[in-house]
Amino acid sequence: MSINRVNISGNLTRDPELRVTGSGTQILSFGVAVNDRRRNPQSGEWEDYPNFVDCVVFGARAEPLSRFLSKGAKVALEGKLRYSSWESKDGGRRSKLEVVVDEVEFLSSRSQQGGGAFQQDAGAFQQAPAYSAPVAAAPMPAAPQGGFAAPAPAPVQAPPSTDVYDEDIPF
Repeated sequence: MSINRVNISGNLTRDPELRVTGSGTQILSFGVAVNDRRRNPQSGEWEDYPNFVDCVVFGARAEPLSRFLSKGAKVALEGKLRYSSWESKDGGRRSKLEVVVDEVEFLSSRSQQGGGAFQQDAGAFQQAPAYSAPVAAAPMPAAPQGGFAAPAPAPVQAPPSTDVYDEDIPF
């Protein structure tokens, strides 16, 4: 048995590139920088060493994600590794390992990112207000003789209204 799952988090190194194949499949390509910490043998200090990971998203999620990702955005990704090899124009053999992304989680707010699509759509995804504190439950009525009383149902609070609709969510 083998398992091919990858979880990484880091910052986008470039703005995503959206392409469409001849058959209509959308492909979104971008890079993520992931740091590795190592101790410098000369100084003894810990240093960050970047790893640059190529990532790709296929299908219907590619176009909406392209609107919400931009260079510098911090994301957490889950997917699988895919190895590709080909012959280059100069006749040499080329290869690369990339992550085929299944899940994307946005870790930075729009205000923390550079320009790009996030700034243009800033009003579309504002942080939802937090729910208010729960209402204290009403006191329990006395139990009937020889039995248990069911607790009184607590009043239900409706969540606050927001301006975010299903169409605004990129996946």
